Order: sequence, then structure tokens, then C-alpha cells
Amino acid sequence: MKHVFRLTIAAALVLAAGAALAANDTPVGTWKTIDDTTHKPKSIVQITETNGELQAKVLQVLQSDDGPHPLCSKCDGSRKNQPVEGMTIMWGVTKDDDVWDGGKILDPHNGKTYKVKLTVTDGGQKLDVHGYIGFALLGRSQVWERQE
Repeated sequence: MKHVFRLTIAAALVLAAGAALAANDTPVGTWKTIDDTTHKPKSIVQITETNGELQAKVLQVLQSDDGPHPLCSKCDGSRKNQPVEGMTIMWGVTKDDDVWDGGKILDPHNGKTYKVKLTVTDGGQKLDVHGYIGFALLGRSQVWERQE
């Protein structure tokens, strides 16, 4: 009887660990963005999913040349001169095999919008965010770090 109990506990632990690992194979969650030039943390971003489509919102700006609460002064349209904190900076991203792409990402620093491709790495703890114009081979990447 003790043997059956131990096997049941072991199986439950394996299933729980598998569920936790599976939850980390998605970009959904909270991320610390890291500047690809200075390698310093820039902001905290939350990625959410609605109807299979990802979007990201800036929760907090950690570092900015424009002070603690920067405005998107170089943005166009409705984002022009709006606070970066609370702004949706990524939208329209959908899953394609093991990457997420097909959407857009805004760089609030220069106000430009790029195509985006996301790849989860390091057991779900890092996110390669690749912004590009035209072909994915051209562009630049940032590695974001998952936050609890």
C-alpha cells in the first residue's frame, strides 16, 4: 500500500512539473526588457493573449533618456505624446510552430513600428524579440527576461 501511495505522489509531482514547464513555453507573462546596446534593464512589459493573439503593454519604464515617465514624442497618430507606461507596444502576434510572429512592435524611443518575431528560449526564462523591416534576416533582437 505504501508503494502505491509513493507512486501516486511521484506521478502527481511529475505532472505538476510538466504543467509548470509547459506554461513557460509561451511568451505570455511579465518580462524585463534589456537594451540591446547597453545591456541594462529598460522596462517591465506584460504580454497577454486574447483569442490566440498576443499583445504587450509597458507596465513600468525603468530607464529612459527622457526621465522617469517618458512620453512617446516621436510616435504618430493616437500614440503621439502619450505616456509610454500603459502603452500597447506589440499587437497581432500569433503562434507559428515554435515561434510567434505576424504582428507588429513599436519602439517608443524612435516612434517606429516593425514586424516582430518572438522565440522563447532558456526553458521559458528568456524571450528573443526580433524586430525587422522586410525580411527577418534584417533587423535587431533583444533578449527579455521573464519576471515572476
